[in-house]
Amino acid sequence: MEINILAVGKVREDYLQIGIDEYVKRLRPYTRVNMIEITDERIPNNSDKGQIEQIKEREGERILAGIPKNTYTIVLDVKGKPMASPGLAKSIKNLQLKGYSSITFIIGGALGLSKEVLKAGDYRLSLSHMTFTHQMVRLILLEQVYRAFKIIRGEPYHL
Repeated sequence: MEINILAVGKVREDYLQIGIDEYVKRLRPYTRVNMIEITDERIPNNSDKGQIEQIKEREGERILAGIPKNTYTIVLDVKGKPMASPGLAKSIKNLQLKGYSSITFIIGGALGLSKEVLKAGDYRLSLSHMTFTHQMVRLILLEQVYRAFKIIRGEPYHL
């Protein structure tokens, strides 16, 4: 199994990068993790709705071009379907049983995702009803993927 995290922008906070690196390391016995970063657009001050949509569209084109071939695509979206940790584990296991060897999680930039990216996903997942920074979401997602693999293997991990 291969897990791809396709995200807009770079992680700029050292403490987040340390956490991300830790969970990538913890996941090595279970799966290969590929971090794919897409260049983010500069957001002008006082951007109007039209400018925001254009920025999301430009980032969206790069996201769509960066999705690996033959992968199951999960778009992270606050309006997506919520899932508990055991549910994520079950979903990953079911995808493996269906023959998928690659899952790609898509994390948008500061302004979110374009309509085209939202439509392109096989599944829309909400990590929470709360809003997190797009940089923080990487760490939260990796922790949940790690937890899912521990659950799949029947290994102890706090639920």
